[in-house]
Amino acid sequence: MESFYRTMRSQRLRRGPKRLLGGVLGGLAAAMNIDVAWVRIGFLLFCLLPGPAFLLYLAAWAIVPDQDGGIVIAKLLARKRA
Repeated sequence: MESFYRTMRSQRLRRGPKRLLGGVLGGLAAAMNIDVAWVRIGFLLFCLLPGPAFLLYLAAWAIVPDQDGGIVIAKLLARKRA
């Protein structure tokens, strides 16, 4: 699992500092260098289509590093082992 976390941290994608919920859409907007409002609108339209948009968002929130490089799932698993 540690190699997966290293790979995720080496990507330029980070959860954004402008958060409404988990910051995933803000991070995507920053990585693509577009306004976060457009990404949020696109996600809302995606949610109107049948599909697992919410689960995809939760998975991204769990594995995309935050601004400090912390990964939620890594923190949860480390706490569980302790």
